[in-house]
Amino acid sequence: MSAAYRLEATAAQIAQSLRADVAGDVWPGGQVSPASYVPVVVSNREKGRHLVPRLWGVPPPPNARDPYVVPFVRNLDSPFWIGNLRHTQFRCLVPMTGFLRRGEWFTATDQPVFACAGLWRDSEIPSFAIITCGEGQPMPLLLTPETYDIWLHADFKLARKLVGSAASA
Repeated sequence: MSAAYRLEATAAQIAQSLRADVAGDVWPGGQVSPASYVPVVVSNREKGRHLVPRLWGVPPPPNARDPYVVPFVRNLDSPFWIGNLRHTQFRCLVPMTGFLRRGEWFTATDQPVFACAGLWRDSEIPSFAIITCGEGQPMPLLLTPETYDIWLHADFKLARKLVGSAASA
């Protein structure tokens, strides 16, 4: 997957589409690339969903050869990710209006703002990575409004089924 997506919607439009509170986010919209700050939707049962700015790309593990940020979660069984994946408070929705794959922009005509599954971390920098699925040229794990709460709140065994069903689609 190419490391770019668009979020050509304001914070208010994102919040309305994903049923979230803007929480003071002032995102103006535009193209996104790793190591840039963008809003993601985090949730907890008491406060509901709200937008928070996070850096796209998690700092790499200490033994990594490449010091650049890690923008994607490709291996759900990796010890680097598994702890965060099993805890619902670290899952997030990554709003987008399009994503780049194989040099072509993809959008969802029925949803001007849609979301993919993400995982956030508060290491040195509040950051997030996008969950991908598929072999070869993976793509973001796209969610539907009906699956947002599954990703955000369900036990990991159930949430992981979203990855399996998307990979086989």
